[in-house]
Amino acid sequence: MKTYMANAQTVTRKWFVVDAENKTLGRLATEVATVLRGKHKPTYTPHVDCGDYVIVVNAEKISLTGKKWDQKMYYSHSGYNGGLSSTAAKDVMAKFPTRMVEKAIVGMLPHTRLGKQMADKLFVYAGPEHKHQAQQPEKLEV
Repeated sequence: MKTYMANAQTVTRKWFVVDAENKTLGRLATEVATVLRGKHKPTYTPHVDCGDYVIVVNAEKISLTGKKWDQKMYYSHSGYNGGLSSTAAKDVMAKFPTRMVEKAIVGMLPHTRLGKQMADKLFVYAGPEHKHQAQQPEKLEV
């Protein structure tokens, strides 16, 4: 018996919508990253993007445990000496409500060209509305 290998022509993609309200950030991110990679399918092939599309709504209503709202830091560097800047999680959420969810999910994907293709199938919205009704997404319980 031969081993099945998926390719770009044989992959079928579905659309899922996830409600992030009152969900813990890391636990939500692992489930969504699994669906984006396609590891939930029996036809998973590591070198092929066989994942599904995921829409995350209510990203502004995620929860963090402990004191992470004050203590969790997001870092960026300008490239110049002394150019490291840090921002607390509550400030990131106040300024960019979807960024924490996006960074958590994309950080769990491969950091390659294939991972970029997977990340392009992620859509994160701060509120309960999204513009992908025409794709008839299924509800995904996390």
